[in-house]
Amino acid sequence: MKKIIAAAIALSTLSGCASVVSSKTQPVSVQTMLDNKEVSGVTCTLQNDEGKWFVTSPGTTVVHKSTADMAVDCKTDSAAGHETAVSKSNGPVWGNILLGGGIGYIVDRNTGAGFDYPTNITVILKKIEAAVGLAPATPGTTEVAKK
Repeated sequence: MKKIIAAAIALSTLSGCASVVSSKTQPVSVQTMLDNKEVSGVTCTLQNDEGKWFVTSPGTTVVHKSTADMAVDCKTDSAAGHETAVSKSNGPVWGNILLGGGIGYIVDRNTGAGFDYPTNITVILKKIEAAVGLAPATPGTTEVAKK
């Protein structure tokens, strides 16, 4: 019986919880598209319940992982876009649930180590006039026509 318990402890130590084998941070790359073409030099803000990060597209930043989804907002003077990066559980957290039970999962959940965001996020930009339902004014008029 002692050998079985020792083997179980050794196995759980080797498998580890996600907070031991995974990082609490993650690099995330952002690219922006407008009219099916990649646009560079766009300012983007990434935000979750752990903080806020800034990147110029195309670019990469390191974010703090969380169980919460991450909002990605990008804008220029003439276009803007929004995307939601969904936080999904990663492999080590499942091993922790199976072998370690609830305590390790709670630690992984609280630190975010057991969850990942997509590594590449594409934000589709829309021209600001189109996003608010307005067309540009025609020359010689001062009114803005609705589409």
